[in-house]
Amino acid sequence: MTTQPAEPQLAVREPFGTRLHAARKARGPLCVGIDPHPGLLAAWGLSDDVAGLERFALTVVEALADRVAVLKPQSAFFERHGSRGVAVLERVLAESAAAGALTIADAKRGDIGSTMAAYADAFVGEGSPLAADAVTASPYLGFGALRPLLDLAASTGRGVFVLGLTSNPEGAFVQHATGSDGRSVAAGILDAVRAENAPALAEGRPLGSVGAVIGATIGAGATERLGVDLDVHGPLLAPGIGAQGATAADLEAVFGVARRAVLPSTSREVLKAGPEIAGLRAAANRSLDDVLVALNG
Repeated sequence: MTTQPAEPQLAVREPFGTRLHAARKARGPLCVGIDPHPGLLAAWGLSDDVAGLERFALTVVEALADRVAVLKPQSAFFERHGSRGVAVLERVLAESAAAGALTIADAKRGDIGSTMAAYADAFVGEGSPLAADAVTASPYLGFGALRPLLDLAASTGRGVFVLGLTSNPEGAFVQHATGSDGRSVAAGILDAVRAENAPALAEGRPLGSVGAVIGATIGAGATERLGVDLDVHGPLLAPGIGAQGATAADLEAVFGVARRAVLPSTSREVLKAGPEIAGLRAAANRSLDDVLVALNG
């Protein structure tokens, strides 16, 4: 019996880049990560189990989902608790959306063929309880291996953030390496992201839906040294502010004129202000004020 290919899913919402542009204007350019790792659970006086996970994650949603532009749950910290932890992630995504926040599933998936297609169904497929507004993905099995994810995200109005220059020092071994043309791997990845966003640019949309992850900790001059052009006509997710060592002021030094497309991401700097809702909101407001000064300077 021959299996017929699945019909392409049609977009049921505006493209992610368009929605992100509107959210940044309405709520400001800040993404807050939801990273319920054991140390933070303990700091909040919570147990390292599903009950503690649920209390932590849904408190962050209650505090911030009606005011920040984007929430970014880190999938691994939910998956470590098994199926019940994944069920909490599903609630986080649903309740964040209900309160008006966009969500990025920080899953960093990257595989080939039917496996990549299955990850796409899970994180950007219509009707999936794990589908977020966007998902992070690794291109280091080849950018073309992401095609099932990129195509499905485009058809459902969702986005993909591709790892480009990450904040971990080990990433340089791959990302800074040069190919036969003398260009860095990171430069090639950013070129591919830019090509994905070319139709959005041609249509006059304010922002494409394929973004890049560029760590705020990579340091001033890194992009010039590696021949990387950060103008990809899409959003630039910039983790690393706060506990990882970068400050809001680093945004201007690292991103230069491309900072207008930057979505700064902070996690522990805000989360450590919990468990009180007022504390989380105050910390998020401080972070937003800091990044606004840096991005608009």
